[in-house]
Amino acid sequence: MNAFFKMTMLAFVLGTSVGQAQNSAKFKVVLDAGHGGNDFGATYHGYVEKNNALNVVLKVGRILEADQATQVIYTRKTDVFIPLDERADIANKSKADIFVSIHCNANKNLAASGTETYVMGVTRNAANLEVARKENEVVTMEKDYKIKYDGYDPNSPESVIGMTVIQEEYLDQSIELAAGIQEGFEEGLSRKSRGVKQAGFLVLRKIYMPRVLIEMGFVSNKEEGAFLSSDEGQEQIAQAIAKAILDYRKEYFVQGTEEYVPVERPNIPEKEIQKIDTPKVKEVKPAAINGTVFKIQISASTKKMDLVPSNFNGLNTISMEDDGTIIKYFYGNTNDYNESKKLLEEAKAKGYGSAFIVAYKNGQKVTLNEALR
Repeated sequence: MNAFFKMTMLAFVLGTSVGQAQNSAKFKVVLDAGHGGNDFGATYHGYVEKNNALNVVLKVGRILEADQATQVIYTRKTDVFIPLDERADIANKSKADIFVSIHCNANKNLAASGTETYVMGVTRNAANLEVARKENEVVTMEKDYKIKYDGYDPNSPESVIGMTVIQEEYLDQSIELAAGIQEGFEEGLSRKSRGVKQAGFLVLRKIYMPRVLIEMGFVSNKEEGAFLSSDEGQEQIAQAIAKAILDYRKEYFVQGTEEYVPVERPNIPEKEIQKIDTPKVKEVKPAAINGTVFKIQISASTKKMDLVPSNFNGLNTISMEDDGTIIKYFYGNTNDYNESKKLLEEAKAKGYGSAFIVAYKNGQKVTLNEALR
């Protein structure tokens, strides 16, 4: 299976590279190798988290850099210590499309094993709080960390709940990316998946883009730690992560434009995220419309509002869809993609900074790439 997975990965990279050689708009990916320098991370049985994280990041970067439509930014490429807030600054200043932080897990229960990918969010789940606590305790190596991180107390992981957390705006997209990574681990590599989870990681809290933190496995588990620390194991993990990123880019980055199209998903409560490995999108079917139609999704809420301009910062031509879980609000309705981009700018000018274009074909929700084809 691994040989087949490698061949599939190579074909995928070569195919996307050739087909998009003319695309001037790069999909920017920030790769963050956890820990580094005097911060070793988890260490068990001679296996060191910071080394494994860096090795995998460099391998993922090598694969992504072979794709001409993708640009890679690293928070570190050597064994150096980078403060958590500086990692966020690197990501934000680069105006990247996604941020992927790579780590290894550990547990006093030496039999614990498996992969899990986290999205940002406050949680009261004890296991998730403990994982976040271990990854966050590096801040004690930073000067004035209580000021820099809004009074965060590493001895009380719940304190992240009281912090200013930018979590809702990119949660849907983050879950989609995390789900793809977990699917690659489980189906591509036959690794045990512990699912997509949510927790308050300081490195993720002020990054303004879809972002995930990957726990590749447990170095505390002798067998899994050996796999994570081997060149072959790191190569397989890197291929799975890179493929998930390239799949995500292929699906949601419009080729030949500067426009990034975020994933549309209903908000999933934390307790539901704990139960799933690959969250499923519940498709919403609008009223039957012939041909291809573009709309601007401006918000999603559990609150039902009257479709009047005063409720939408002066925008008119508002429609909504209610799937019983969440209500989505849309601005405009056009068959012309160029016109939809103008509508998008109008929505953003009215304060809907995270608005994005969605497409329907004959009343069925489709991806924007499919609509443009």
